[in-house]
Amino acid sequence: MRQSTIRARRAADKRDVSLDVRRMSEELDGAVALRPKRSAVSESAREEDALRAQLLQLQRTAEEELARRSGASLEPADAAPVPIERLSSISREIPRLASQWPRGLGAMLRTPQALRQASAGVATFARSQAALAARRRRGDDQVDEFGFDPEWTETLVPFFTWLYRHYWRVRPIGLENVPGRGRALLVSNHSGVLPYDGAMIRTAIYADHPSPRHARALILNAFFGIPMASWFLRRSGNTLGHPDDTQRLLERDELVLVFPEGAKGTGKPYRDRYRLRRFGRGGFAQLALRTGSPIVPVSVVGGEEIHPMLADLPALGRMLGLPYFPLTPTFPWLGPLGMLPLPNSWVIEFHQPIPTRGMGPGAADDAALVMQLADRVRDTIQAGLYRNLERRGRVFG
Repeated sequence: MRQSTIRARRAADKRDVSLDVRRMSEELDGAVALRPKRSAVSESAREEDALRAQLLQLQRTAEEELARRSGASLEPADAAPVPIERLSSISREIPRLASQWPRGLGAMLRTPQALRQASAGVATFARSQAALAARRRRGDDQVDEFGFDPEWTETLVPFFTWLYRHYWRVRPIGLENVPGRGRALLVSNHSGVLPYDGAMIRTAIYADHPSPRHARALILNAFFGIPMASWFLRRSGNTLGHPDDTQRLLERDELVLVFPEGAKGTGKPYRDRYRLRRFGRGGFAQLALRTGSPIVPVSVVGGEEIHPMLADLPALGRMLGLPYFPLTPTFPWLGPLGMLPLPNSWVIEFHQPIPTRGMGPGAADDAALVMQLADRVRDTIQAGLYRNLERRGRVFG
């Protein structure tokens, strides 16, 4: 009788342990669970309990960290080491700009040389466009698989160079950190309602770099739905912000420009200026690791003030197929004139490249490493924004 009771208790213990092991395996989503030895059921069960508790604690920690990263949509305002509201205050400088703008415009119009240069530039652009249009009619389009036409794009360079040098007076810093050849991933903050920051980064590399080259910017899909925008964006070297396109460009040793903030950056309210949105789950870092591409962080100061976004009408934006519908001090109140960007001054800093080749073949699949690299890039860009706000001084200086 006693022996049968002992055997029954042992069988019950084995069933309980087996159920615990199966339950733990399900909770850990496929993690391997070790079966206890027949000779030490109670001791193995205690070890299993301890292991299960440790793994569940690890799982909770990982989930809390992911939740923290997802919730960190903005750099905390009290973490800024510089007074953003003072260094980026349009209201303080609008009176001075309003008083100086007519005088500066009048001086430019009274200068015959400036008028002759502008007229010559317009005439040259018209001739180039006519020649390229004739070439397209003959079916002699010189475009790559993404629709990029370098010759056509270079006819636009004088216009964007004028904006770069005279309208926004861009000051580039660290251009030597951009490789003159070979693959690299430029990662920048994003702002300004319209993506002028991408155009100015590309202009800096083409107009002022010792080895001029075209950067290929990744654009939000929504902008390709605007009439004529898709043709223009592709023709000038931009493409969809899709991982497959990014990888193909990098494997062709192109210079690729990406904005991890996406529409949340360009559609950011003016009150949140120069505080980075989150960088998602670090997809750009994963692509850099997979292709062995160095990452060059880029900090752009100036884009936040060209179209100060006071509010957003998301319902109207959705009706028009846009990621947002901005309300600024001039748009839509002044009609088409409200789309003119303000002539503030810019600073663009290209930081030292972060190499990725030496991180191992499996680095792109290491989620912890990917997030660590993405955070490092984000911190570098944010520190550069603070530093260059002080370096720029006045918004319209």
